[in-house]
Amino acid sequence: MSLTQSRPGTLPPAAPPRWTARLWCVLAVLCLVLFLDGLDVSMVGIALPSIGHDLGLATSSLQWIVNGYVLGYGGLMLLGGRTADLLGRRRVFLIALAVFAAASLLGGLVDNGLLLIATRFVKGLAAAFTAPAGLSILTTTFPEGPQRNRALSVFSLFGALGYSSGLILGGLLTGIGWRWTFLMPVPLALLALIVGLLLIPHDRRTESGGQDPAGAVTLTAGMLLAVYAVVTAPTTGWTSAATLGSFGLAGVLLLAFVLIEQRVGNPLVRFGILRQAGTVRANLSMIALMGSYISFQFMMTLFLQDGRGWSPLRMAFALLPVGLIVAVGSPLTGRLVDRFGTAPLIIASMTSSTLGYVWFLVTAGSSPDYLLAMFPSLILLGGGFAFGYSAITAQATEGIDDSEQGLASGLVQTSGQVGAALVLAVLTAMLAQAGDSGGDFTAYRPGLNLVTGVAATGLLLNLIPALRLRRRPAER
Repeated sequence: MSLTQSRPGTLPPAAPPRWTARLWCVLAVLCLVLFLDGLDVSMVGIALPSIGHDLGLATSSLQWIVNGYVLGYGGLMLLGGRTADLLGRRRVFLIALAVFAAASLLGGLVDNGLLLIATRFVKGLAAAFTAPAGLSILTTTFPEGPQRNRALSVFSLFGALGYSSGLILGGLLTGIGWRWTFLMPVPLALLALIVGLLLIPHDRRTESGGQDPAGAVTLTAGMLLAVYAVVTAPTTGWTSAATLGSFGLAGVLLLAFVLIEQRVGNPLVRFGILRQAGTVRANLSMIALMGSYISFQFMMTLFLQDGRGWSPLRMAFALLPVGLIVAVGSPLTGRLVDRFGTAPLIIASMTSSTLGYVWFLVTAGSSPDYLLAMFPSLILLGGGFAFGYSAITAQATEGIDDSEQGLASGLVQTSGQVGAALVLAVLTAMLAQAGDSGGDFTAYRPGLNLVTGVAATGLLLNLIPALRLRRRPAER
C-alpha cells in the first residue's frame, strides 16, 4: 500500500476547499487596506522629527500626530464595528476608505500643526470604520478554523509588509520632504476603493436597530481627556486643578459610557461578549503588545534622530528587522495556530517581546550599541509581533457569532489603539520631565522601564491561566 492511500475502512482526508480567484481578490483588497495602515504608522513615525522641526512642534505636541490618529482610530472603532454589523460591511468599508484617502491628501497639504493633527484624527476616524469592517468581512467570508487562520496569516503578512515598506519609504520620502509620507498612500487607497467597489460582494444587514452616538461620544471624549491630562501633567502639575479636573471629567465620561451601554437598545459594546475569558485575555494582550511597541518606536525615533543625529533613512534601516521578522513569520502563524492553538502562541509572543525589552534594558547603558543592544532586541520584538498579532486576533473572534464579528473585531483593535495611546501618553510625560537628553540614553531609561513592565504584565496575564490549566489535571 502506498503512503498516499488510505487504510481499509477509512476515508481519505478531505482536501481543503480551493479559493476562487474572486475570493483571492477580495482578500487582496482587505490586505491592501491593512498594508496602508501599517505603511502610514511607520512612515509618519519616521517623519516625526522632521515635522517637528518644520512646524515648530515640541515633543508634547508632536506625540499628538501619533495619538490624534490612534485616538480617532481607537475611540470610534467600536462604533465602526457596530456600524458594519448594522448597515452592511461593504458599504461602511468603502465609504470610510474614501474618507481615509481624502484625509491623507489634506494631511500632505496643510501648513499648521493643529490642522495636521486634525487631519490625523479624521484619518484615524476613517480607519476606525475600515479596520473592523474589513476584518469582519474576512472573518465572515472565511469559516472559523484552518481557512480563517490561513486568511488571517495572509492578512497579517500584508500589515507587516506595510510596516516594513513604510520604514524604508518613510526614510526616503522624508529626505525629499515629510509631506510625501502623507501623500504617497493616496493613490493606493483610491486603487483599493475602485477594486473594492467592483469585487467585494454586497452583504445583508445582520442586525436591525439604531446606533449608539452617545456611547461613541462619551467613550472618545473620555479617552481624549485622559490622554490630555497625562500629557499636560508635567507642565501643569500632577496635583493641579487642571490635571485633577481633566482626570475627574474623563472618569465621569467613561462611567457614563458604561451606564449608557447597559441601558441603550443597541450598545456599542454588549458586555456579555466579555464573559468569554479568551476574549478578555486577547484584548488585554493586544493592549500590552501594541502599547509597549508603539511607545518603544516613538522613543527610539526621537533618540536616534535627535539624540544620535541619524538621518531618517539610516534610522529606518535600523528599525527594519522588526518588520522583516513579522513579514517572514506571519505566514507561518496560521499553521501554528491550527497545530498548537492560540494560547501557546500568545505566550510565546509576549515572552519574546518581554525578553526584547529586558535585553535592551540590560545592555543599553548610556550609549546603546546597535549590534549588541538594539539589533537583538529588535529581532525578539519582531518575533513577538509575528507570533502574537494573528493569534490574538484569532482568539478574540473565536466562538463569536457572525452577527457580532464586527463588534469582536472592533473591540480587540480598539484595545490595541487605546493601549498604544495611553502608554504613549505616559511615556511622553516621562520624556518631558527628563528634558533634553543630549544623546544620553539615560534620560530614556524610565520610558524603557515602562514599556518593559507593560509587556511583562501581558505575559503574566497569559502565563498564569495556562499554568492553572496544567495543574488541574495533575490535581485530579
